[in-house]
Amino acid sequence: MIPIEIDEGSGFCFGVVNAIRQAEEQLDNSQDKLYCLGDIVHNTLEVERLGNRGLETIDYNTFFKLQGKKVLLRAHGEPPHIYRAAKENNLTIVDATCPVVLRLQNQIKSRYEGSRHLDAQVVIYGKRGHAEVNGLVGQTDGMAIVIENEEELDKIDYSKPVILFSQTTKSLDGFRHIIECIASRMEPGVTFDHHDTICRQVANRIPHIEAFAAAHELVFFVAGEKSSNGKILFKHCQDVNPRSIFISSPEAITPAMLNPMPSNIGICGATSTPRWQMETVAARVKDLL
Repeated sequence: MIPIEIDEGSGFCFGVVNAIRQAEEQLDNSQDKLYCLGDIVHNTLEVERLGNRGLETIDYNTFFKLQGKKVLLRAHGEPPHIYRAAKENNLTIVDATCPVVLRLQNQIKSRYEGSRHLDAQVVIYGKRGHAEVNGLVGQTDGMAIVIENEEELDKIDYSKPVILFSQTTKSLDGFRHIIECIASRMEPGVTFDHHDTICRQVANRIPHIEAFAAAHELVFFVAGEKSSNGKILFKHCQDVNPRSIFISSPEAITPAMLNPMPSNIGICGATSTPRWQMETVAARVKDLL
């Protein structure tokens, strides 16, 4: 049998583990209906698993209509107006915001409020519209400038002070590049502060997953289609090993993917990928072999 290895370094990060643990504890120990504002994790199968246990995922429109219910806030965090709405509508909040994200929110809020008299610009390097980024922008009354890439740097006024932060799951290399680009454009004498707010539990997975991909002839990378972290990690897999295949479910694996037959196979995933899902992928591969 061809050896199949599941990467021990892949799977849920601490923030996701904590959010799912809190959801399961509420479902096990409370009779109250539990709602989750948005997908608890960007992984459809895990959302379905918890849905079968009673966790109901809702969107923001539904959230604002709820009265007197219990709502879990996922690891990504939420902006201040969500907490205000919860208080007004007598909602019980189960706050599963990741401690790393919460610390970043407080940091941004403090710097924003402390630098308004300087007409400083808070800039966030991250994915526009992402739940975490929405929560971060909310700390600045919606005034923060979101930059996804170098092409968007013209949004910044380089004659005014700049305070740069990063979404916790962005790559270190990308963030360092943005820092260099901004620094080169700043007008003389204008201050530019940058804060490395990238989660090392996520960032450190890049060198690990590159080594894992290089050690296997064929790699199945398992993640949800909506996982930003999954897209980033998969690209690093593919850069090292072109025979890396992105899949979101075991059913997506076909016999053709195993041709030519590899000498070994690796299975890895994103910070939003549960261990059980990687195990089902391994079982599917074994069946095909």
